[in-house]
Amino acid sequence: MTLPPLGLYVHIPWCVRKCPYCDFNSHAANGELPETDYVSALLRDFSSEAEAIQGRPIETIFIGGGTPSLFSANALGILLKGLQQQCEFAPDIEITLEANPGTTEHHRFQDYRAIGINRLSIGVQSFDDLKLQTLGRIHSSDQAIKAFSQARQADFRRINLDLMFGLPGQSPEQALQDLQQAISLQPDHISWYQLTIEPNTEFYSKPPQLPADDNLWVMQQQGLKHLLDAGYLQYETSAYARANQQCRHNLNYWRFGDFIGIGAGAHGKLTSPQGAIVRNWKTRMPSQYLAREQDFTAGQRRLESAELPLEFMMNALRLSDGVERSLFTERTGLPISRIDQPLQQAEAKGLFENLTRLQPSERGRLFLNDLLELFLP
Repeated sequence: MTLPPLGLYVHIPWCVRKCPYCDFNSHAANGELPETDYVSALLRDFSSEAEAIQGRPIETIFIGGGTPSLFSANALGILLKGLQQQCEFAPDIEITLEANPGTTEHHRFQDYRAIGINRLSIGVQSFDDLKLQTLGRIHSSDQAIKAFSQARQADFRRINLDLMFGLPGQSPEQALQDLQQAISLQPDHISWYQLTIEPNTEFYSKPPQLPADDNLWVMQQQGLKHLLDAGYLQYETSAYARANQQCRHNLNYWRFGDFIGIGAGAHGKLTSPQGAIVRNWKTRMPSQYLAREQDFTAGQRRLESAELPLEFMMNALRLSDGVERSLFTERTGLPISRIDQPLQQAEAKGLFENLTRLQPSERGRLFLNDLLELFLP
């Protein structure tokens, strides 16, 4: 079996303040961050995964959080050098860093670029200062615009802006103004997604008043038109990119590639030479993660054959263009005949354009959950 491409996700769990909508494994920083100890733990964690690499180069690295830009370029540089001593980096490796406008300065962007980080994802969320306050963000609209300008000046040619719609009290006009402001900056990539209320968040225990469904529909449809008119193509459910500017790291997820996850609470998915596919996850609490010497794994689970069609489709069908039929067998080890029946049902319901490619129709994208139910074990 040919092993899939390999990516690496690095989780840095600290942020300045926990946002009321955030359900990620993030923790408000109290005092000085343990940069040195945490980088050492990350490198030990990666070392424990070395056998799973199987000689493959790391194609992409995504440093997420939390707020990874709280870490200095010096600490992240030590991390990247330490990783490269343990494995091969692809010549055209994509290295993304998540950054928040309220935690970066111009010299930091320059320093991040100097250590090899070549893509930024800036968490803007909104350009409306009142909405930013409601979301618990620590930056202003002006700071977000300035951060983008500083990143460009630091020679970042690939920048994503994270933006949300459907915010508490937001009108369609306000949502589209946010989007227009983002487009006017001419980023290479825009992640534009609807605010959802998740369990274990402040918004879940104290729900805000969100826009009505009719208004959400207007935001989504008119926003999509603005993005398309500005040259951004929707290649994934919530991701829009200019030509050749898709996030390669995320594309590997959606194509059911392999990825190692290191850091507190990080998840990974790995395929063995024998074809077994295993998902694992790391110790969640930062203090407990830092205390580990070797085994950072909190749990793992081998995917059963019956689960693989749904697992594969949950990822592949997020892509607007879908994937080649052959990729199903390449990544799962199963014959395409295993999904003949649900594919035919999907086509009959108008959820697939045709069966020459595993690609949802426009209706299939709108009713993605209904489509995925056809692939349940």
